[in-house]
Amino acid sequence: MNDTQPATDSSSADETDSSARSSRPWTPAFQEFMTQHWEQVDYAHAPLGTAPYAAERRARLSEKFPGKTIVIPAGSLTTRSNDTDYRFRPSSDFAYLTGLGADHEPDAVLVLWPTDSGDSHDAVLYVVPPAGPESEEFYTNPAAGEFWVGPRPSLEDFSVMTGLDTKPRSDLPAGTRTARQPVKAVRQFLSQMRMVKDDYEIQQLREAVDATIAGFARVAASLPRARDHKRGERVIESTFDGHAREEGNAVGYETIAAAGDHATTLHWIRNDGPVRTGDLLLLDAGVEMESLYTADITRTLPVSGEFSREQRQVYDVVLAAADAAFTQARPGNTLRDVHQAAMDVIRHELTSWGILPDADAGEELFRRWMVHGTSHHLGLDVHDCAHARRTTYLDGELRPGMVFTIEPGLYFKAHDQAAPTELRGIGVRIEDDILITDTGAENLSAALPRTAEDVEQWLRNHQA
Repeated sequence: MNDTQPATDSSSADETDSSARSSRPWTPAFQEFMTQHWEQVDYAHAPLGTAPYAAERRARLSEKFPGKTIVIPAGSLTTRSNDTDYRFRPSSDFAYLTGLGADHEPDAVLVLWPTDSGDSHDAVLYVVPPAGPESEEFYTNPAAGEFWVGPRPSLEDFSVMTGLDTKPRSDLPAGTRTARQPVKAVRQFLSQMRMVKDDYEIQQLREAVDATIAGFARVAASLPRARDHKRGERVIESTFDGHAREEGNAVGYETIAAAGDHATTLHWIRNDGPVRTGDLLLLDAGVEMESLYTADITRTLPVSGEFSREQRQVYDVVLAAADAAFTQARPGNTLRDVHQAAMDVIRHELTSWGILPDADAGEELFRRWMVHGTSHHLGLDVHDCAHARRTTYLDGELRPGMVFTIEPGLYFKAHDQAAPTELRGIGVRIEDDILITDTGAENLSAALPRTAEDVEQWLRNHQA
């Protein structure tokens, strides 16, 4: 990683000043030379495939808030440590309304200005212009200079890509420059809009799911190496994350690669433990495409290739709960119906085990072993549409075009004295991505095996 401090004249620098830890020429001759003798390169940019969809989304937003100025920032670079930043990802609402989603948009802002009539809006995209060789920032600005971050689209390019009127960020009126996120009413409306996916979004989610399934296959092939490594969970994580970078933008969220008792921790992302023969590996992972749409799939795999009797007992209950939830995933039902179907199975099966002394115990006691919900919406965010009203999210009718997960689980922690001894340390989750259709639902991730027998055969096929 190169030093990102501004160039300075070392002859006048104080040796004790930390800002002078790097020394570069800074004479008028150097400055003049740096702006000359560069071949002009034309970086052509075509219209984005999502541009027509983004325009329709902006029109719906405009109709909802007549006469209101709507400000949608892309966000700024976030410091990782000192003078290094995390890789940039624009806000999901900004991506949804512009079709953009790359690392050349820090500090961009979309503004919908109300027209004089007040019944529509003029959409304007404000972006930081590129800093090419004609500018001193070409080599002095580590955030925007082409020498540092590579070529970026021009204002004209952004306009061609998005179909938006595009202006320099410096033209943005001062009163709108400090906006961090849309106001609550706008965020809520956008979340509710995003619940039903259009054709472009559904295609992107299909591609994300397919790429994720391919990543799971690469993980299966890496299990022997993971077993031999002291931090086998990191082998699993790095295998999938590398695949995600090769085939998409990145992972859609931090990969959960949880083996043994770690599988009973719902969001285990430390991934620093061993992967032992005889354990289960719970892999919860998703590839995020360049469009920023992500999959979210979980499979629980026997590291040895075969489930033990106790592991199979837990696995089959979770699978039955998932199948029951799937029967409720159809237009007119709700996510609450989907969840209740899964919990009815879990309560019935755990009751038959005599796991609680009170045979009439309510669902809330059984939630000890599945404290999370069964479903969440999926899209630009792994937990998509999070700002929608709770009543709309959980109790609103399922509609064609909605995409969400079905992911029941059972988690018996090693130190859980309320759990049967033979089940302690077993964690199982099965998660699929579901598209509501006109007549029911489609399991987008059905190509990844779900039954215990099919999982075992799939592992044999990928480790042969």
